Amino acid sequence: MSRHETRRVQLSNGDELLIDVGRLAKQADGSCFVRYGDTVVLTTAVASKKPRENLPFLPLTVDYRERTSASGRIPGGFFKREGRPSDVETLTCRITDRSIRPLFPKGWNCEVQIISLVLSADPDNAPDILAATGASVALGLSDIPFAGPLATVRVGRLDGQLVLNPTFAQLEHSDLDIVVTSSADAITMVEGEAKQVAEPVMVDALLFAFESAQPIIQAQKELIAELGRPKREFIPHEISEDLVAKVREWTGDGMRQALSHRGKQDRYLAVDALSDRVLEQASEAFPDLAGLDLDVREALDGVKREIVRGDIARRSVRLDGRDLKTVRPIDIEVGIMPRTHGSALFTRGETQAIVTTTLGTGRDEQLVENLEGEYKKQFMLHYNFPPFCVGEVRFMRGPARREIGHGALAERALKSILPDHEQFPYTIRVVSDVLESNGSSSMATVCGGSLALMDAGVGIPRHVAGVAMGLIKEGDDFHILTDILGDEDHLGDMDFKVAGTEDGITAIQMDIKISGVDRDVLARALDQARDARMHVLGEMRKAIGEARPDLSPYAPRITTLQIKPERIKDVIGPGGRIIKEIVAQTGCSIDVEDDGTIKIGSTDPEAAKQAIQIIKELTQEPEIGKLYMATVKKITDFGAFCEILPGTDGLLHISEMSDKHVEKVTDLLREGDEVLVKCVGIDRQGKIRLSRKEALGQQQMD
Repeated sequence: MSRHETRRVQLSNGDELLIDVGRLAKQADGSCFVRYGDTVVLTTAVASKKPRENLPFLPLTVDYRERTSASGRIPGGFFKREGRPSDVETLTCRITDRSIRPLFPKGWNCEVQIISLVLSADPDNAPDILAATGASVALGLSDIPFAGPLATVRVGRLDGQLVLNPTFAQLEHSDLDIVVTSSADAITMVEGEAKQVAEPVMVDALLFAFESAQPIIQAQKELIAELGRPKREFIPHEISEDLVAKVREWTGDGMRQALSHRGKQDRYLAVDALSDRVLEQASEAFPDLAGLDLDVREALDGVKREIVRGDIARRSVRLDGRDLKTVRPIDIEVGIMPRTHGSALFTRGETQAIVTTTLGTGRDEQLVENLEGEYKKQFMLHYNFPPFCVGEVRFMRGPARREIGHGALAERALKSILPDHEQFPYTIRVVSDVLESNGSSSMATVCGGSLALMDAGVGIPRHVAGVAMGLIKEGDDFHILTDILGDEDHLGDMDFKVAGTEDGITAIQMDIKISGVDRDVLARALDQARDARMHVLGEMRKAIGEARPDLSPYAPRITTLQIKPERIKDVIGPGGRIIKEIVAQTGCSIDVEDDGTIKIGSTDPEAAKQAIQIIKELTQEPEIGKLYMATVKKITDFGAFCEILPGTDGLLHISEMSDKHVEKVTDLLREGDEVLVKCVGIDRQGKIRLSRKEALGQQQMD
């Protein structure tokens, strides 16, 4: 691939996508850079020359990194270089990984690494879709076996019209934001959010994305035909037919009996016991067969796959005895944690999550730095998947990519129904700890998050629920499964998660392993997901139907004041001295924004009142005709300058000091004296005129 070649792809929206190959990173097995607008992403693909033996999974690693230099910026913080991947970078890695992983040949065990670097970033176009498309180009040009090409696009909707690759500015007003990866034959990956859009709209958007991706796929085909390297010879490992026959013989009805256990742990124990027995028999019968352990387990997995999929296709019966449309039993408790601001325990079958909501002030907002600059997040959802939830033992370190991805999906599902920040000026953190897992703990997190928000008194107008769906294709027949188990996810041909309200979808995620999923199948799947969602929403409303009228007594109360921006300095003080004194005196949190909005947070109502009073006194404006007890600050020959409000002085002229003639100012006043005055005028420059004479007269009349 030494020849330099450029392809310019004209997209349906009139924009141009540029694919440049053969110029950069030529020692990689495959490389390219993809440009859209002024956003440029370099992507490389490299595979190790030697396979890793006896590996039961595809050793694929995807890395995506954003350099702030791409947008002409230097990283903030003490260390002026990029650190660990941000959540956005991790989520982009997952988009690429989920798009390409199913298209490697089964049994491929040479380590593969995809690296995408953002080299240039404009303020309009997101680089994530370019990284996924670039991975397809790099793999297609390389000698790595890969059943591509693929193309990834983003779809938005403005004023009811679908928009291809909307800009960041357009997404601010879009009610849809989905990323879709497609091959020449099918949609393979979907990730995105929406503002309660109807199911037919989502189907239209998916098919619009598929059609829009085809010119990019065609350009890749042409490039690969001209410049692609011959693929490495790869002969998939084949299990001995004699071994497969013996495994089936030794298994007999044992697999069906093991799978008949309705509980996950009992079923797994029975399958493991059967596997150990069959492996022992195989070791005696085939003592010299290399990789025997993996071959036996793969043969057993084939037997299991036939039974599970066959029962679904022919009898509409699933592992736990349900039909295809039934949701597992749901149990809900809210307000179960005494000191949290909101809490919920959501259990669906053998999946359980405890979810809490914490309310904070402006100082709790998350400061995020990305290619566009810095911004603050007022809503965060964190998802945790401890090992005990699946009966395992492993180290607990930071969140894995899967945990970040599941948390982001649940966050997208909930954020569109949150109250406007101006109306509910709290920072909100939702934390989901998965206690048991057997099928879609991310959707349990969505349900538990909605319940915990209402329990905390967050004014969401309605619940959001999520459900995980599956699909199995046998012959030409498609069988759609509601509320799938973990095994059904593993053995199925498509899994998709749909979250939303009664009015429509708020988040969606799909991974499709087969082709031939047409509009009718997508529509049926989303309609069946909607039916399941309505059932779950009904159960959630039984537990709590609307947000609690009051916040937890342990949550801060936030009071918002509005002052003139020019008076902010009076609240802050030199070097922040005044605001620090108010915080120290009252114990309140005080956040001052550039537009003069002041947010005072405290769990003590009296402390909040005290802080409000201090700020009002600091920022109140002088009024003509009002009396003030002023402090003399400076004496001059013609009068005295008196402070009537903190930081606000006026002139008390010598002629206004008394109804009698005053020879010298010092005959009546000294610096530091307190004197009753009346504000009698404010000129255009803001200079204040005071009168002691009129103040005394008004006091006598009163």
